[in-house]
This record gives sequence, C-alpha cells and structure tokens, in this order.
Amino acid sequence: MNKSDILNQKLTAAKMGGGQKRIDAQHAKNKLTARERLDLLLDKNSFEEIGALIKHRSTDFGMEKTHFPGDGVVTGYGTIHGRLVYVFSQDFTVFGGSLSETHAEKICKVMDMAMKNGAPVIGLNDSGGARIQEGVVSLGGYADIFYRNTRASGVIPQLSLVMGPCAGGAVYSPAITDFILMVEDTSYMFVTGPNVVKTVTNEEVSAEDLGGASVHSEKSGVAHLTSNNDLQAIEDIKKLLSYIPQNCEDSAPVIPYTIKDEIRNNLNTIVPENPNQPYDIKEVIHGIIDHESFFEIHKDFAPNIVVGFARLAGKSIGVVANQPAYLAGVLDVQSSQKAARFVRFCDCFNIPLLVLEDVPGFLPGTDQEWNAIITNGAKLLYAFSEATVPRITVITRKAYGGAYDVMNSKHIGADMNFAWPSAEIAVMGAKGAAEIIFKNEIKSAKDPKVALANKEKEYADIFANPYRAAERGFIDEVIHPEQTRLKLIKAFAMLENKVDSIPRKKHGNIPL
Repeated sequence: MNKSDILNQKLTAAKMGGGQKRIDAQHAKNKLTARERLDLLLDKNSFEEIGALIKHRSTDFGMEKTHFPGDGVVTGYGTIHGRLVYVFSQDFTVFGGSLSETHAEKICKVMDMAMKNGAPVIGLNDSGGARIQEGVVSLGGYADIFYRNTRASGVIPQLSLVMGPCAGGAVYSPAITDFILMVEDTSYMFVTGPNVVKTVTNEEVSAEDLGGASVHSEKSGVAHLTSNNDLQAIEDIKKLLSYIPQNCEDSAPVIPYTIKDEIRNNLNTIVPENPNQPYDIKEVIHGIIDHESFFEIHKDFAPNIVVGFARLAGKSIGVVANQPAYLAGVLDVQSSQKAARFVRFCDCFNIPLLVLEDVPGFLPGTDQEWNAIITNGAKLLYAFSEATVPRITVITRKAYGGAYDVMNSKHIGADMNFAWPSAEIAVMGAKGAAEIIFKNEIKSAKDPKVALANKEKEYADIFANPYRAAERGFIDEVIHPEQTRLKLIKAFAMLENKVDSIPRKKHGNIPL
C-alpha cells in the first residue's frame, strides 16, 4: 500500500466515526450524525476539517486497545451564507461523544482560532459527558473549554446546539455561550441525572421531565430556542446568525432597503380604549418591523415580556416589549432576567435596541419578594443603563412606577423616547393613586364610591397621558401610532454613528 492509499484509508476511517452499526443506531434515534449535521449547517463544500486524525492517549482500563480517528468530535471551519464560522460537532458514535483530553484540545483549538480571527463559534453538543476512563484529565479538558467560553464572551458570538445528551460538567459550556438551542425529544441537559436524583432526594423523574427541551424552554429558561428535529434546529441557528455580527467590532448584516410609504394605519386600532383591556404586543411589533422579520427568543419562557431580533429598513435591531396579553405585562423575576440577558447580548454586539413599553409595574407578592425581585429587577435596570448602543423607547400605554424607569426611560440613557396618545405615565394607576391621595376626602364623603370615581377621573385627567412627561422633556415626541415605523427608521438612522462609553473600569458588578 502506497503512502497516498494509507492517507485515504485513515481519512475514510475518520469519516466513519464509530462505524456503520453505531451510525445506524444514531439514525434509529431520529438523530443525524456529527458530520451530517455539519453538512447541513455549512455552505456546500466550505467545510475544512482540523484534527481528523487525532487519537486519544489514554492507556487505563484497556483504552489503548480502542482508537477512533478524531476521538469523538469533528472540528474545523467553514461558511454560512458566505460568512466565516468555526464549528465543532460531537460524535455520539465514538465513545458516546464523551470528552477526553484530546477531544477537548480539538475544541479549544478552534475556539482560539475564532478569537484570533473574530468569527462566531457554533458548538453541536451530543455527548455522554466526561470520559470516565481518563479521570481528572477529562475534567481539566472541560475547564479549558469553560475558560475560553468566558474569555470569548462579548467578543465573538457563541452559539450552542444541544442535539443529544448534555449532562454533568458538559452543561456549563453551553450555559456560558450566548444562545442555547435544544431539540425536542432527543436532547436533554442536567447537572445530575435521574439516577442521582433518585439516590439523593428519592425523586423519580425521567430524563425528559428533568432536563428535556420543553422543560428548559418553559420552566428554567436555560434553552433560548427549541426545534422539532435536527434539520429544523440547524435552519433555526442559521437564521439566528443572520441577525448578528461576526464579532464585537463588527456590525450585523444589512439587507438593502429603499424607504417608501412607511405609514402603518393598522397600528391605530391595536391598543383598546379601555386601559384595562389586554392586547397582543406582537401585533405592534409586526406592524412596525420589516415584513416577517421577527425572530423571537425565549418564546415560551416568561411570556409577560417579548424579546427577539427583527429588521427595520433592512437593519438588525433587538426588540424588548412588555406583553399586556400575559399578566398585564408586569415585570417579575423571570421576565427581568430574560430581558436583561437579551439587552446585554445586543449591547455586546452593536445591535440597536427598540423598547415597546406597556407596563403597570412589578408583580407584587411574597413569591416575588422571596425570590429576589429587587435584585432581579435591578438586573434589567443595570443592563439598560450600561448599554451604549442606540436605544429607543415607544410607550404604547401604561408606564407606571419604578417599571417606567427600568424600561429604558430617558433618565437611564435612552436616546429617543416616543409616546402614543394612549400613553399613561404616572407613579401608579389612577384608582390606586386616588385612594392614597384623597383617602380622607373619600372616607368623609356622603357617597365614597362616587367620590372615589370623581377623584380617580381627576387624577387620570392630569396624569393618565403622555403630556406631563413631554412638557418635562422625558418624552421627546408624542406621535400617532401610524407614524411609528417611519419615526423609528429616521431615529435609528440618526443614531447610526452614536458614540458612547462607560467609565473606565475593569468591569461593573451587575447584581447577580
């Protein structure tokens, strides 16, 4: 056999992973192989593999007798829609995708290259965890990855697709990355599995119920996106990538757009006359942004606030919007966490922020107080105050109390603040305010109910509008809803070259 044949034989073996039998088993679970996933993710013929012939170095427990080229992970670089990305795809057919010393070295190598060249890293996770046979060496490999995840945070986008098991220490790398996407029914994440839970707490729970995609997308918020299968997951991650830049020094891709008649009359009828009647803020979002450009993040977690990416005149923006259709749009622990994380991502990567505000305040109650609504609400306040990207707020209806301050008010550095005529900017709702301010008058009145109604109207006439705030300059302009899209296009264009900076420091101390 000549030298060329030897090379071809080795490369063929590498492409077969753990062998045909294990590949068939992967397909039987409705899962693609590591290489099939990369073929779908990257532009045709763009993938360049790094480290295909690497083998593990372990000699304990008979490991020296079994070697697979590549050692359970496929790494390299390629392009998505012509844009450079670095990738690693764990191969469950090789030792269950378990992480060894060399497996970790391969991942670290592409992460280092991504940092040097300012390009995103996309990790396709499908691993049984640390390779037990290698002991602390495997754990050290995980720590090497975690360290690089942390150093890369805010410098380059890091996207994680969890497409199979992800357990124990393995979960912390995706957790540090910017976005986690999970696949329904075939992926799960947890620090300790069902068997350990049973042993320690005597709880009986399945892997799916403990850490499946639906659990993490609805209850914990660990997963930002879920997909029905591997194919959809890959398409979703490609779409997400289209809204974000290559690195912190870059701008997001722009789709050419010619400004036309941007008046949207449908916006005039969305907000009900009755201030207590709910409506869907997504109707407002879709009425403002480019047609079908909204890409929602954390759709099923904390639905009282809506976050996601969109395009306005072809340019990428981040949208944060209170949702009156759920819990009246109040801020609570989970919604504050959700929005704060999204705001900080957008600020990291130069994506302007649009805030649509209709918030009656913070959710009251012992549950909220005992779960640190103070600290968690402060996270959102901190995130907006820290952000240096262009920031614009549109108040559609209620802006009450401290929540008014938190939701990107003028006072915490917003660049432009618009309000619709339906806006109510006040310390609290008219009824609650009247009960406090006019308590004695109402109590001593012949008909307290009539007196309350009169005082409520009096307060509402004075404060339940945007004009007091506009008089003080807290609102830059009160606009008709139909004008919103055009006003925003012009305002964001005006802010395009905004330069702002935070005071020189090592880093802030966000209330975690």
